[in-house]
Amino acid sequence: MSAQSKQSPQPVQPSASDAATSTVDAVMSAAPVIPVIVVNDADRAVPLAQALVRGGITSLEITLRTPAGLEAIRTVAAEVPQARVGAGTVLSPADVEACAEVGATFLVSPGTTPALLDAMVASGLAVLPGVSGPAELMSVLERGLTRAKLFPASVVGGPAMLRALGGPFPDVRFCPTGGVSPSNARDYLSLGNVACVGGSWLTPRDAVEAGDWDHIEELARRAAALRP
Repeated sequence: MSAQSKQSPQPVQPSASDAATSTVDAVMSAAPVIPVIVVNDADRAVPLAQALVRGGITSLEITLRTPAGLEAIRTVAAEVPQARVGAGTVLSPADVEACAEVGATFLVSPGTTPALLDAMVASGLAVLPGVSGPAELMSVLERGLTRAKLFPASVVGGPAMLRALGGPFPDVRFCPTGGVSPSNARDYLSLGNVACVGGSWLTPRDAVEAGDWDHIEELARRAAALRP
């Protein structure tokens, strides 16, 4: 038996479906900004989401950074049909399964590992895997994914990094997150390979805790007008 015949077959990696790609494009094109939302009280999630939707922001990333995250996703998915609610800070295959069970439409991770990428793609949901440079991005492309989150954007080179990535990876569209603010969002959004940005400034903690939904609606309205 030849050495070649003794080799074990290589595992087949999951590849993104056309439906999932279409969904993530809809998520990214809905508005210039995807808010990165940290919810400490799940009871506030629905009025918070409704305020963002009224302001024109309909793709919402609710992070798993607090114990209330999953329940917040569940309630917004059930009670705010105008919104596409996704899960952020997805770190493991177990997180992927839990987010799918509560009705998340899309998944966002801060970085990637082979196991996490495979689980995200296998879920059939729209995904925005986090990358910080070319190596991670090439792993993402191997799964048939051409949409990614650049994180932490301001630390890994900001607009200059995105311009550099545009040469070897012309088909990839990004959502830069991390250090993005109203003062620099247009610098990112003006780039041809940036579909939207992610930011936490739309849901300041003091406004959420005070239930100041009018203020959050106004922040959302300003964010929705950021497209160059």
